[in-house]
Amino acid sequence: MNFADLGLSEDILKAVSDAGYDTPTPIQAQAIPSVLMARDILGCAQTGTGKTASFTLPMLDILHHGRARMRMPRSIILEPTRELATQVAANFDTYGKYISLSKALIIGGESAAEQSKVLEKGADVIIATPGRLIDTFERGKLLLSDCKLLVIDEADRMLDMGFIPDIEKIVKMLPTQRQTLFFSATMPKEIKRLADKFLSNPKEITVSPPSTMATTVEHKLLVMDDFDKRDALRQLIRSENVKNAFVFCNRKKDVDILYKSLTKHGFNAGRMHGDLAQSERTETLAKFKSGDITLLVCSDVAARGIDVSDVSHVFNFDVPFNAEDYVHRTGRTGRAGRDGKAFTLAVPEDGKLVAAINKTINMDIPLTEIDGIETLELDFTGKKRRNKKSRKPNSRDDKSARPARSDNKSDKKDTAETSKPAQAEAQPQKEAADSTSKAPARDARNNDRNNNDRNNDRGNNRNDRNNRNNRRDRDDRDDKPVIGFGDHVPSFLLTEVPASSLGKKPEAEEEAPKKATASKRKPAEKWKSTAAKKPRRSPRKKADEAPAEDAAPVAAEATEAPVETASEATSEAAPAKEVKKRAPRRPRKKAAPKAEAAETAESAPESNEAAPAPAESES
Repeated sequence: MNFADLGLSEDILKAVSDAGYDTPTPIQAQAIPSVLMARDILGCAQTGTGKTASFTLPMLDILHHGRARMRMPRSIILEPTRELATQVAANFDTYGKYISLSKALIIGGESAAEQSKVLEKGADVIIATPGRLIDTFERGKLLLSDCKLLVIDEADRMLDMGFIPDIEKIVKMLPTQRQTLFFSATMPKEIKRLADKFLSNPKEITVSPPSTMATTVEHKLLVMDDFDKRDALRQLIRSENVKNAFVFCNRKKDVDILYKSLTKHGFNAGRMHGDLAQSERTETLAKFKSGDITLLVCSDVAARGIDVSDVSHVFNFDVPFNAEDYVHRTGRTGRAGRDGKAFTLAVPEDGKLVAAINKTINMDIPLTEIDGIETLELDFTGKKRRNKKSRKPNSRDDKSARPARSDNKSDKKDTAETSKPAQAEAQPQKEAADSTSKAPARDARNNDRNNNDRNNDRGNNRNDRNNRNNRRDRDDRDDKPVIGFGDHVPSFLLTEVPASSLGKKPEAEEEAPKKATASKRKPAEKWKSTAAKKPRRSPRKKADEAPAEDAAPVAAEATEAPVETASEATSEAAPAKEVKKRAPRRPRKKAAPKAEAAETAESAPESNEAAPAPAESES
């Protein structure tokens, strides 16, 4: 059978022959005629069997009759990773070079504006990852009402990466009358249940049993300590005839660490995982395909669908957690009937994972050894070892290798206890030995005692000597005079502050007006002093009850008072003013009566009859 027997158009057959393909694979021979008949497909085939061409070729033939409209694609291909989407887009260009169809690659890490421009022109096929497709649809850049064909590729990988909710959301956006193609390398129960939900009377195509390995790949298993894995990997790369190889790790952090280790030892290596920029991932994959990079250290992001011709080796630096991932990792080699080798480096704790892989692929991976590296046995109980072997002895774990460290108090007690028997035994030797022979031992003991005393004085802890705060405290305890504190007073604190800087008038200017006012206004000041000393009573009652004869003695007393009482009057009048200000019910009408009293006091003659005038003015 050849491609002409499958019912494809002449333009597609010409492009396939130009690509160098004459005979279709089993999955292609069964899927292409059913897709051309507009049936739903549930295809399961091992990786590297040509699943991409089994849905790309009939899609080109179906879409050849029709025309795309702006923002309304006619078909959608969903891929789990960006690299796989880019590879499918390249196959679409290869097989459709004689057909005028347009495509749009909608993936993360690329410019969304450029992708929107392509959609506005109209795209027959959209090759996208689920996340970016939903984001483009929610922004209003895409309409899915005219989509008649949906392809879900690598469905089991979609399940592992958590894309199933996104796929369910995308399916709800599409019209109910559509054709759905479902392809997967493995068919677990979850994928089978999802296919029953999306597909309508599908045709199931199973080329080989699920999770079977290619017969052209040679498998080897090495069990060793975790510290020996890097050395074992370097020995394998040097001993094997490695043309190009994938090196898989379980975690992104381990990818970076192993990449640095290989480049440090002179290997031509590159790295690829999900946290890298899309431009760097694309550039690294292009260099690996062209041969500029020999070793590609990567995570499972490169385990699905990446087609690199003639990969000689695959190294599993870590045993995959999912047994089906082992099928996809080792499927990167031995493609298209070529020979390949797959080495897996395991530790004893990986016993359960290795047992699951053996059960999935229906074969036991043979064990092998490397010279100079100890081979261990797998632990199928799943318990982690407490004591792991290390390449170098660890002085932290070896208590006998390190000197005893304890508190200074205990050291002092131990030295005292050990010194007593030593002195008792050395007593007869001291009497018989010369003074020259006794000097070194005595000096050594004295040095030990002095060191212990110094340690006790400095805080009884070695860490205290390295503490900056403690060093600062020791400096502060020195009996050195400190300038600016204590008994010493700086000179700038002793300088007098001028009154002008404080907002006050100089004392000389303040005393001169006081004397002048005191000499000019003697009667008024005297009246203020007498008025301040009087009890607080209403002036109207006092003026009505007091007889006129009592006013003359009051005025006479005011005139006979000496001049020195002016200062006393002002000092005694001040508290009266404050009492009046703080009185809550009394209004502040005090300035006007004082001014009128002062004027009447100056104008009135010094007689006994002019004395009652202030009382009337005050009322």
